[in-house]
Amino acid sequence: MRYLVDNGVKWMALPVDFPYWRAVYDFFRRWRACDYVRELHERLRRTARERSGRNAEPSAGVIDSQSVDASETVGEDSRGYDGGKARDGRKRHVLTDTDGLLLEVTVTTADVHDSKAAPALLETFMDQPGRLLKLVWVDSAYQGPALAKAFACHGVRVEVVRRSDGRRGFVVLARRWVVERTLSWLSRSRRLNRDHERRPDHHAQMVWWAAVIRLSRRLAGDAPRWPERRPGRLLRARA
Repeated sequence: MRYLVDNGVKWMALPVDFPYWRAVYDFFRRWRACDYVRELHERLRRTARERSGRNAEPSAGVIDSQSVDASETVGEDSRGYDGGKARDGRKRHVLTDTDGLLLEVTVTTADVHDSKAAPALLETFMDQPGRLLKLVWVDSAYQGPALAKAFACHGVRVEVVRRSDGRRGFVVLARRWVVERTLSWLSRSRRLNRDHERRPDHHAQMVWWAAVIRLSRRLAGDAPRWPERRPGRLLRARA
């Protein structure tokens, strides 16, 4: 999947050492149906948090969205126009922890307002057992009685992080910069720079794959290396 996600390769353009592309695509569909990739990321995320001395499940998170243009393979029934970002395509809504690790993602048409998609995003995440989320930071778009009621049903408090009055241009905002960084990480994958998936759930799977690839690289980079892992071996070799 790294060829597809990182390099943006078409299904029919997989390297020759791969099985026939239809077989690879069939495995992709099966894993999507069983939610295997999401489960894999969950386990990697818990491991990463425990290595950093945190609880496996976060108590606080950040929500934001990102609109991307859609290619000609995306049908009119699953795409929309985001007037604020001038994007004709889809919008991915993400929930991350305070370290920027992906917790949940949903994909909608680009014309869906952030406050409309946030309740479903939270519902999907909180539907799993053992969740400890109590606080979520958002921007000013996530407001309204319907959204507040949906979050209150799960005992989650929403805190809006606003820009300072009179500030123009790029401004680093407390808490919100974490999810913005995660969205930029996702955009580094060519497959996610532009939406080529015919189905929104396939696009969400590509987001999970991109998160798995980045998190696995992070865990591998933090792993102890030789000779740090086996310091006595270096001494024996010199003797």
